[in-house]
Amino acid sequence: MSAPHPVRGAGDDRDLACKPATHELFSLASLLITYRRRPLSAPSPLDTEAGLPTAGSSVPLWNSHPFMRTPHQYASDRVLDGHKRVLGVWADTTIEVFPMTKSSLPDDRMTQDVTSGPFAGLLIADFGRVLAGPYCTMLLADLGATVIKVESPLGDETRGWRPPEYRGESTYFLSINRNKKSVMLDFRDPDDLVLAQRLASRADVLTENFKPGGLRRFGLDYESVARENPGVIYASITGFGTAGGAGLAGYDLLAQALSGLMSVTGAPDTEGFRSGIAVFDVIAGLHTCVAITSALYHRQHSGEGQHVEVNLLSSALSGMVNQTGGFLLTGQSPTRMGNDHPSIYPYAPFPTGDGELILAIGNDVQFATFCDAVGLPQLAADTRFASNAERSAHRDELRPMLTARLASKTAQEWFDILSPLHVPCAPILDVGGGVEFATRIGLEPSVLVGRGDRAVPTIRNPITFSRTPATYRTAPPDLDQDSAAIRRWLQDGEDHDGFAGERVPVPAIREEGR
Repeated sequence: MSAPHPVRGAGDDRDLACKPATHELFSLASLLITYRRRPLSAPSPLDTEAGLPTAGSSVPLWNSHPFMRTPHQYASDRVLDGHKRVLGVWADTTIEVFPMTKSSLPDDRMTQDVTSGPFAGLLIADFGRVLAGPYCTMLLADLGATVIKVESPLGDETRGWRPPEYRGESTYFLSINRNKKSVMLDFRDPDDLVLAQRLASRADVLTENFKPGGLRRFGLDYESVARENPGVIYASITGFGTAGGAGLAGYDLLAQALSGLMSVTGAPDTEGFRSGIAVFDVIAGLHTCVAITSALYHRQHSGEGQHVEVNLLSSALSGMVNQTGGFLLTGQSPTRMGNDHPSIYPYAPFPTGDGELILAIGNDVQFATFCDAVGLPQLAADTRFASNAERSAHRDELRPMLTARLASKTAQEWFDILSPLHVPCAPILDVGGGVEFATRIGLEPSVLVGRGDRAVPTIRNPITFSRTPATYRTAPPDLDQDSAAIRRWLQDGEDHDGFAGERVPVPAIREEGR
């Protein structure tokens, strides 16, 4: 993929670069920001066919200048359209609507008629493709952001990544693109390029994973966009940064190899293995979410937009935590240990009478409880195994003793015995078993998005908010599905010069299922 495709539009210079404590940082940052809303009390004229604000609308956006620099005061609560909303009074007596409380939302968590969440009213121009960028923007879209996905005439590559398929569509694409609008823009077409630039000038956030410098010739690099849109949060995802690694192709597998992850994945006598998922693409996507929400929080206090950059290799080295940290502190590179942990034992899969059982015993109390439960209480008193450090040093002696005892029952039976005693353990399930287990324990992992026969099952957003829950409004879009409405919105006001700093309203494209 490093060679340019002979026919390329919006994506001709994109880099394919673009897991999970960052979800927690992301949700914290989301809660810290008091997000601003369009006023319901002063509805703007609408294009009735497309459901879009017209050029004459006075609806404010997040980053319009009157709202970026003046601390707000709160007015009394009011009830609008049956929903209790907090109204903030800003400079120049302009009113914006703040988040609805959870109680004001319908009980059905799959509601498709209400755009809510901490990012409602935020406009994101998504120029990214493949995984890291689209995963990031899907999470933001779940939390209320309006995401316009810009695609080349060829579409996002993942539309063609199959098998597997769902009703003739790539499950890869369907997994990371719900709640988005799609417009096809060919940057080689001067009219399309103008629309792309206009979208960038109106966006609160722009995400992209082109090769470093690839957008400059289109006038869509950070410096060009910021001249027209100084409050923009411009997020770039690359494979290996913009310095010495700028020319490297940004594939997750390359990052797994070059970060050292593959050197610690696999057994001592095997070659290095890659992770079963594009783990660093996902981590980079989560890091980008944290970067965007942090930059929005800064902008709320200062009025300043900024360029935030994430790369796969830096995300990889950060995500490898104790392995990379251990090298820096000791000078020694870790090696492949199969499923064993370098510092904790027993912390690995063990064979049973039927299936394998993971033991993840992290302290001496847990080990003593485990030994009692499996009928080996003498092991906890044995000086070779009494402490974690001793167990790690004598793991070759301990393992056969545990294996012989665990063979007396199945993995599921041991799980049922040990879990109530708070001994960390689990049978190894396949992916279907993992989804079924999550359902059984009440996590509701799957959710239908879209309507009718076009509804698509997807994995639920992993973050739970007590007041502003995620919503699942529209299925992943067909290529160019929303072109007419978006183009009409972008062409509104095209005769008005000097709109930098004066935000055109977020398009109120109707949230219809496919």
